[in-house]
Amino acid sequence: MGRRILFITTDQQRYDTLGANGGTLSRTPVLDRLANEGIRYERCQPTSVVCMPSRASMLTGQYPSTHGAWMNGVALPLDAPSVAESLHDLGYATALIGKAHFEPFMDPFGRFAENALANLGVPTVEAPWFDGRRGVHRGFDFLEFATHGVMGPLHYAKWIQRTHPEALPGFYSVVDGDFNVNAAGGGDTGAPQVKLNDVPREWYHTDWVADRTIAWLDAQRDDQDWFCWMSFPDPHHPWDPPASERHRVDWREVPLPANYPERAADREALLDQKARHWRLWYDGRVVSNYEAPKKWVPATMTADQVREVNAMNAIEVELIDEAIGRVLAHVAAKGWGDDLDVVFTSDHGELQGDFGLLFKGPYHVDALMRLPLIWRPAPSTSPVASVVHAPVSLVSLAATFLAVAGATAPTWVEGAALPLSDEDAAARGFDSTVTEWDSALFGVEVHVRSILTSNYLYSEYLPGTMHDGSEGELYDLDADPLQRINLFNDPERAAHRAELSQRLHEHAVRPGERAAPGLLVAPV
Repeated sequence: MGRRILFITTDQQRYDTLGANGGTLSRTPVLDRLANEGIRYERCQPTSVVCMPSRASMLTGQYPSTHGAWMNGVALPLDAPSVAESLHDLGYATALIGKAHFEPFMDPFGRFAENALANLGVPTVEAPWFDGRRGVHRGFDFLEFATHGVMGPLHYAKWIQRTHPEALPGFYSVVDGDFNVNAAGGGDTGAPQVKLNDVPREWYHTDWVADRTIAWLDAQRDDQDWFCWMSFPDPHHPWDPPASERHRVDWREVPLPANYPERAADREALLDQKARHWRLWYDGRVVSNYEAPKKWVPATMTADQVREVNAMNAIEVELIDEAIGRVLAHVAAKGWGDDLDVVFTSDHGELQGDFGLLFKGPYHVDALMRLPLIWRPAPSTSPVASVVHAPVSLVSLAATFLAVAGATAPTWVEGAALPLSDEDAAARGFDSTVTEWDSALFGVEVHVRSILTSNYLYSEYLPGTMHDGSEGELYDLDADPLQRINLFNDPERAAHRAELSQRLHEHAVRPGERAAPGLLVAPV
């Protein structure tokens, strides 16, 4: 018997939504307890601030520029390495239940024509796995998929269509009639991507993911080692949790975020310090990635809409915490708790009103880049609770899982196993992380590389549609934790900028094969 691994992810969850991280809107006692018993990471960064590249990095232990899923809509190659495959080969039972998103969910713009697929080698069959295989897929011998919507071929959608069709109208429609991300408003304030959903809580995808995880656990032998990735679609937009839970957080009592100035002029002054695409998006002149509604102008968002979005988000976070508690209680009841490692994180954050914006995109600031990360090692190992302040990356997860299993990470893994303490981090050289961004959509290309150290966040914009390679952002995290003052052109910071630029260059030329951004094959 080895140590079992429960890997829990959410989608688009900020660092500050957990009580253990200072959050006050959501009650998260289950995750707070795990944080107090194990290791809480203060500065966990993603390899990308959008779903598919970040999730592919979790699976492969590689940066997007290596694994090749460089933006949403570009599928992870079927021959990409997988930590689940390594664990499967070690004798682990492996499962992924909930949101995977290594392949596009749908093809609204018709880019998946059969002949194009044949030329690109892109899978054409979506059931039960996207490549049509009935056996092990990407190292998982069991897969059940869910996402935010209830239409389409995924397992949760099919389940609710078949068993509870009366609940379908309650869910927000993710796309509009033109297959763009829906800009329609709802709730009490008309906030975009908000809807009052009459679905009973037990039919909602958060509880479904927990229920299906419990069912899979019940099918495992007592002597079986297992790796289970339990992946919740929330608190990603649309914000349409069960209406029965609306009482948990009254949006009217929600304070505005510290990074949301109420005066438009103050918001615009902050945006004007940043690279040009920030203000262009705010004014509704540029949409640079598919998940921001094309027909919505952020400048029109009201303070009350920000409050309602944050309230709905907080409700979804609470439901996830309770669902995790149910699964952990079930593991304990089976007598497996002593040898269980639990890792919890998210793929990227959400702006949630910061700088007057919602959703995500090529905006490398804490709202999108600072993630919750908790590792509670198995109690049988007598773990020492700690808080790691050094920067760490989701690219380290694959090596961490293999270390838990007693295996050495293969050469294709680019991130070392997570440190257990600040002392361990210092001894092993954890002093910075890199986040990449590449996108090409609606005729707009944006390419960003950012490095975060304990003191600075530095971004360079590579040549693209709106940037000529001379723009960037530099923030002093000690003096300016909210990243409001861009010091990129400050002559007094020239030395810091040069050092950080050199480190980004070293990342770009690191050993190993690099995958160049290629044909845009799908937008979602």
